[in-house]
Amino acid sequence: MRDHSRKPRHNGTDPHPAVWTGRATNRAQWVLAVAGAACLALGVELAVSSNWTSGTVPLVMSVVGCVAAGLLMLFGTLAFVSVAVRIDGDALEVRCGHMGLPRRRILLTQVVGAEFVAEVTPRQWGGWGYRWRPEQGTAVVVRRGEGLALRLGDGRTFTITVDEAESGVRFIQERLRVTAGGAAAGA
Repeated sequence: MRDHSRKPRHNGTDPHPAVWTGRATNRAQWVLAVAGAACLALGVELAVSSNWTSGTVPLVMSVVGCVAAGLLMLFGTLAFVSVAVRIDGDALEVRCGHMGLPRRRILLTQVVGAEFVAEVTPRQWGGWGYRWRPEQGTAVVVRRGEGLALRLGDGRTFTITVDEAESGVRFIQERLRVTAGGAAAGA
């Protein structure tokens, strides 16, 4: 269920890495995507072979129901099969799925802290996907396992399940120290 993440890249002159990237995948969600495709295929099959003797209204309802459920399952799961995180000197960017949607960009100037979370589970957040819980904040959960949690300046938190989360947290903390040091030197 895990994919490897790339270590921070160095540009040679800067003692601090320029960019950190991480990924996480959940191959189990492909099963749900296949189930969605099966529902979609069933809806198409019902529409094409309409030998229903009960009338057109039940046929239309069945076709629309199968197609709608299939599309929701198919696209809803494909959007959260993987997550890619990219952190540079300015921002953290999260992209979900193969198309990179939904996407969220958080400026590091809005981040007041980052911490490693050893175990993030879909159960804690109410399932897979892009989640919001009033008492916990917002999360992108694509699998069970390690993640990173950002504390934002407005009091909210943003949690992401990603491989090598501990190195991502260290990268963010270093960037926050560099930014704070530069702000203190400029004052």
